[in-house]
Amino acid sequence: MRWYGAREASTTGGRIVGLDEAGRGSVLGPLVIGAFCCDAEREPALAATGVKDSKQLTARQREEILPRLEGVGECRSVPLAPRTVDAYVDRGRLNQLELETFAALVRELRPAMAIVDACDPNAARFGRRLLALAGGPVRVVSAHRADEDFPVVSAASVVAKVARDREIARLRAETDEEIGSGYPSDPVTQRCVERHARAGGTIPPWMRRSWETVQRVKRAGPASTLDRFPP
Repeated sequence: MRWYGAREASTTGGRIVGLDEAGRGSVLGPLVIGAFCCDAEREPALAATGVKDSKQLTARQREEILPRLEGVGECRSVPLAPRTVDAYVDRGRLNQLELETFAALVRELRPAMAIVDACDPNAARFGRRLLALAGGPVRVVSAHRADEDFPVVSAASVVAKVARDREIARLRAETDEEIGSGYPSDPVTQRCVERHARAGGTIPPWMRRSWETVQRVKRAGPASTLDRFPP
């Protein structure tokens, strides 16, 4: 992993924020934006937490690491409801939703440097757009796979993923339904979508109606089978 030290972050302060998301591809539940901010000098303490890209950790490991992260820096998570995601997807602006939320976190945390896991194929363009929205004297580093390469972004990915997992657990308890992970490739989630989105059904507020997975079921009618649908 790489690290930007305090001198590279700023000659005064040296606070660095990592930015990432969880649940972008999910058909159920919120998209969660995560941020982790700490002084650059705290690299050894951050490394000691055992943090890495959240996809490389189990749910239990993420839950164990989160309190350690909270002891090193500031953790923030912002859940974006399906209706909000749908409104941006309808206009082809899902990346813009992430940018706006990332920028709001940068303005709140006021770091000298922000490192973001870019969801745009053009990482440099994503970084320029984030800088324009964030404003202020901040250096932005935008990169693909930043959650693997930069510890502060790995930490942000854990923050986002834990918040997202908790939201799905809460949703499962509130609905008393088998909903699975929320991702279209999950057979349990597929059956959940089938139950609600088939012709004549009511799409609940915790399901993203704009997702093609949902629209295919609506078009197919009562006898549709989601198992054949790609994620």
